[in-house]
Amino acid sequence: MKHKSVASVAKHGHQHQSGHHTGGEGAGIDRKLHDPVADRLIPLEPLDPNKIQSIDDLVRAMSKTAFTGRQLGEAADVLEAMARDQECFVVMTLAGAMTVAKQGLVITELIDRGIVNAIVSTGALMAHGLVEATGRAHFRHNPDLSDEELYEAGYNRVYDTLEPETNLDDVERVMHAVFSGWDADEVMCSYKLNRAIGAHLAKSAKGQRGILKSAYEKNVPVFVPAFSDSELGLDYALTNRERDKQGKPRFRFDPFEDLEHFAATLLSQKRIGIFTIGGGVPRNWSQQFGPFIELRRRRGGEDLPLKRYHYGLRICPEPVYWGGLSGSPYSEAVSWGKFVPPAEGGKFGEVFVDATVGLPLIVAAVLERLKKKPAGKKTNLKPR
Repeated sequence: MKHKSVASVAKHGHQHQSGHHTGGEGAGIDRKLHDPVADRLIPLEPLDPNKIQSIDDLVRAMSKTAFTGRQLGEAADVLEAMARDQECFVVMTLAGAMTVAKQGLVITELIDRGIVNAIVSTGALMAHGLVEATGRAHFRHNPDLSDEELYEAGYNRVYDTLEPETNLDDVERVMHAVFSGWDADEVMCSYKLNRAIGAHLAKSAKGQRGILKSAYEKNVPVFVPAFSDSELGLDYALTNRERDKQGKPRFRFDPFEDLEHFAATLLSQKRIGIFTIGGGVPRNWSQQFGPFIELRRRRGGEDLPLKRYHYGLRICPEPVYWGGLSGSPYSEAVSWGKFVPPAEGGKFGEVFVDATVGLPLIVAAVLERLKKKPAGKKTNLKPR
């Protein structure tokens, strides 16, 4: 169908007293313009820098603007709701180079404050977090140095940041101490191993803060579903090869102990929420809890309550049209039985922004709110 231009309508159209134009195909019916106030539409507000006195002021002001700014402001509201809900067990999933990017203490603070009750992460993120927890540093990359030169010098590049190989040697020493104290008769899994690492750090790194150390002290389980895809997994494999040489029995690792413990923990909660950074395996592994329980009911005949995530907050810049799991929206996950739909009370926020920008802003704003009006302690949300 050929459409008339705005100029053409203005020239040939018919103007009524109401100010509406008619003429041309389909234009003979007048529109009834609504009053947005009467329709209870929410007005936006200009962001006035002169009224910004804190990070929370800024984030609240952004929520009344548009685009990614509004997403970020609304995301803070979702995190605050999870933090204030005393019957909500919050799972935080972590992917990407968050600890290399120096976001480790933001995550640690969420654990220490009792806002996050379980962690599901990539192994690499936990391994690089051990670097912080033992007092070592990451460094800026000098772009004048080629990657070939970095390799020869023992500097591993992560975008614009360097992880010295000597740091990972230090991680290996930590893992050696943990493995040395492990009972070979006990089957290993990631949450048990991470708890043992945290216990070691609590004794040996008393002046430092870190994710696994705080997780141990706060009884927050840390799961790494793709354990072999990490420095920690390589240390485990090398340890078993060394035990072969020494004639000692190999350690046994069963990732399904993680799955069962995670599922049992979430089943015992009244409400559950998920706070996702990035996506990948940690996000999908955590979200498949709902389908796992449903399959146990339908195929296994178990008498279990169907549970889905009531809250969801996701910080990830990947768009849907790339087709990756990390970009899939929560609305899609509703169809899988993973989330409570908004019509039934589900509360979600999705922010398409680099997490090194979004995470500290959202968390700092919510911590300010909780300082002004503290939330009750989640005393009944202990992992099984």
